[in-house]
Amino acid sequence: MKERTRKRLGETGARVTTAGEFLGLSPAEIALIDMRIGLAKQLRAQRDRAGLTQLQAARRIGSSQSRLAKMEAADVSVSLDLLIRSLLNLGASRRSIGQVVSSARGSSSASATK
Repeated sequence: MKERTRKRLGETGARVTTAGEFLGLSPAEIALIDMRIGLAKQLRAQRDRAGLTQLQAARRIGSSQSRLAKMEAADVSVSLDLLIRSLLNLGASRRSIGQVVSSARGSSSASATK
């Protein structure tokens, strides 16, 4: 949000917060959501780089097109395991997957609270 908009909302008495604060999410929950979204974006990018349609990529990973669409949309019904396996099957490196996981917001503070 732009600072100008934030200031204007504050002047009206509105409380500006993050989605995580509004929903009362822990740092671990925020990190998990960020990981899921990051992996989903990486899956879409990996498929695009390979020049594959959703149907072609789904066949390559042994899934359906509709399931792949859910993966790319970061649907909560899709496990992180399935996202990672699919990325590896489409040629993503372990390093690139690790970078997505380690860059999730809250991941360092989530581990510090354990």
